[in-house]
Amino acid sequence: MSSEPETSDSLKTFGSVLKVLREEDGLTQEEFAHLVQYSVHYIAKIEQGKQFPPKDLPNRAGAVLDPPAKRIIEAAFKTLTKGAGLASWFKKWAIVEETAISLYAYECRAIPGLLQPEAYLRAIFERRLPPLTEEELEHKVVARLERQRLLAERPNTSFSFIIEQALLERGLGGPHVTRAVIDRLLEAGDRRNIEIQLMPLHQADHIGSDGQMYLAETPDHQWIGYFEGHDSSTLLTDPKLASSMLQRYGKMRSQALSRQATVSLLEQMRGA
Repeated sequence: MSSEPETSDSLKTFGSVLKVLREEDGLTQEEFAHLVQYSVHYIAKIEQGKQFPPKDLPNRAGAVLDPPAKRIIEAAFKTLTKGAGLASWFKKWAIVEETAISLYAYECRAIPGLLQPEAYLRAIFERRLPPLTEEELEHKVVARLERQRLLAERPNTSFSFIIEQALLERGLGGPHVTRAVIDRLLEAGDRRNIEIQLMPLHQADHIGSDGQMYLAETPDHQWIGYFEGHDSSTLLTDPKLASSMLQRYGKMRSQALSRQATVSLLEQMRGA
């Protein structure tokens, strides 16, 4: 399938609507940002169509603007195309992510998308070949950051990540990017429903030779597997294939560093 994202003007349209309503009430961007308790930079990115607005923005804005404005903003919010900027071959898995009660990931190529700080994901997209246009890059950045809301919005979902230590040792983007990644992993791993384990550089009993894998448990307790590469992906719904992936993932959890040992290593690497 094509790797090109399905572009949409919905984010720009929402931003324009918000800007017009704000200006109609005679509020500057700074005044509006203060009243809705978001940073000026954040509101600016929403109005420019470069940031997916948070779910509570219509309510916050409605408390500040005239009553009709709230209804307009709510209607505009509903028209937003979720997943704008996501590659078409990825969207089926993105839908699975939205409802999963368990999400497992093993990564040997890059930090999992749900854990990538903005500096890291920009470093990835800036090195994409063929090169992306600025608009394409921003669409992808916005889409990936929007996906990451899952970690905050699904406290009852069990997240497990196994990440090769080599990905941190590589230093993609430079030391400042690696520091941001480590900080992100430490922050996310501090949540009760998120387990992060590093696979050490030297592990003789390592069965991850088949490469990257993702697994999701659906609300009816069925498991779905997923992997991707070179602008294509495969979704595995066959119970037998998903079971094989689940067995391999379980084995790798026992081979990776424990949760606490991972924190200790990350803190050591952060200090270095």
